[in-house]
Amino acid sequence: MKGFKWNHKRVYRIYRELELNLRIKPRHRLVREKPLPLAVPTAINQSWSMDFMHDQLADGRSIRLFNVIDEFNREGLGIEVDFSLPSERVIRSLDLITEWRGKPEAIRCDNGPEYISAVTLAWAAKRGIRIEFIQPGQPQQNAYVERYNRTVRYDWLAHHLFETLDEIQEFATNWLWAYNHDRPNMAVGGITQNRNWRSPLNLYF
Repeated sequence: MKGFKWNHKRVYRIYRELELNLRIKPRHRLVREKPLPLAVPTAINQSWSMDFMHDQLADGRSIRLFNVIDEFNREGLGIEVDFSLPSERVIRSLDLITEWRGKPEAIRCDNGPEYISAVTLAWAAKRGIRIEFIQPGQPQQNAYVERYNRTVRYDWLAHHLFETLDEIQEFATNWLWAYNHDRPNMAVGGITQNRNWRSPLNLYF
């Protein structure tokens, strides 16, 4: 060191006393398990998925979108938009869908408070519907609706600035109809979601 007459041995002794000579253990890469493939439904209403999305109106107020799809043909069954969507609103939306669609055998979802609430669980139990919760922090276990959410985001939600709830709800409803009836989906053989379960191959539904 400049200004001090230290030989290399003294430097090494100080170095060692400060434990600067300790080896740094190399980091071991975590071995991540490959996600199990999702079960593929063979008919409509075997399994639905539901999930929330978040966005903002033009004035900065936060809004939520509640999405429900059928995992068999990826058909969008409903999009509800509001500032708050508690368990009671989730149940109301599901009741409206089951009135025209029929009830599912199971609904896949995350562990959000709206889904694990006693109100939602009692609703499902009364109707004989299984609520299948994915593992916390494993969104890939709900991959069908996660992919659908991305389509919603990149198709229209990220490209438009909405002033009111009514405006975004009307847009979402119109988009949903077009998505189901006019948009080919390669995940279901390049045909529309609506045609997939009405085709001659699926007349037994």
